[in-house]
Amino acid sequence: MTSLKNLLAAGEFIIAPGVFEMFSAKIADSLGFKALYMTGYGISASHLGLADAGLVTYRDMVERARTIAQGTKTPLIADADTGFGGLINVRETVRGYEAAGVQAIQIEDQEMPKKCGHTPNRRVLPLADALKRVEVAVEARRSSDFLIIARTDARTGLGMDEALRRAQAFAKAGADILFVEAPESEEEFKRIGGELAGSAKLLANMVPSGKSPVLAAHQLQEYGFSIAIYPSSGMGPVCSALRSAYEFLLKNGSTVGSPVPAYDMQQLHELVGFPDIWEFERKHVETK
Repeated sequence: MTSLKNLLAAGEFIIAPGVFEMFSAKIADSLGFKALYMTGYGISASHLGLADAGLVTYRDMVERARTIAQGTKTPLIADADTGFGGLINVRETVRGYEAAGVQAIQIEDQEMPKKCGHTPNRRVLPLADALKRVEVAVEARRSSDFLIIARTDARTGLGMDEALRRAQAFAKAGADILFVEAPESEEEFKRIGGELAGSAKLLANMVPSGKSPVLAAHQLQEYGFSIAIYPSSGMGPVCSALRSAYEFLLKNGSTVGSPVPAYDMQQLHELVGFPDIWEFERKHVETK
């Protein structure tokens, strides 16, 4: 596996689809993406059935991250919210995610409990407190190959000037990647790139129907970004397909004739690794 750090150093533009459990992770892993993004929204919803409002715990998240990282071959970027507590929690979160096999951790400057970056009423910490989170995260990692993504949610409540000021400060504190959440126009993406591209690598969050316009990868690259994450690229289609499939079953009393595209059992067997189980059994269990 080529590390995310090396890919970025080589000038690769990273498109990272959102993954939230092992079906999504294994399918994305098989397609040739250069990175995967473990979405906190997706973990909160799929694991607990709850809103992305600071309700998932460190243990919930790090165990999901470990399962995804160990079950895939693609570099994993993982959401870590606010670090799940005070500064000592931030240190433990960074160490835990790194040990789990994650290659880049995202930590934001929201107050606790945090909220999804494309919802209203988000509040951020004073800059000095937010900087301490970044400083602790940088200090806590064991390898410089483990990347620190510093996210600011200041744009929505405090404006773009403050968001850029914070991002510059995060870069000086040692963040490898800067993430200004929820720009509200293409011009704002341009401005972020123009003012921050020389400070660190830049990440853009592409959320259809969220606060930001969805820009093409080549546009983001032109503006100075290096990574685009797509947290809902799997969640949205999966939820739509599930609803359609279940509605068809309820209405018709059968899945026969359903118009919803579906994996057959052989495809599911291959996805989850049954061929390896069968080969093991042929070698070690079956009698000759």
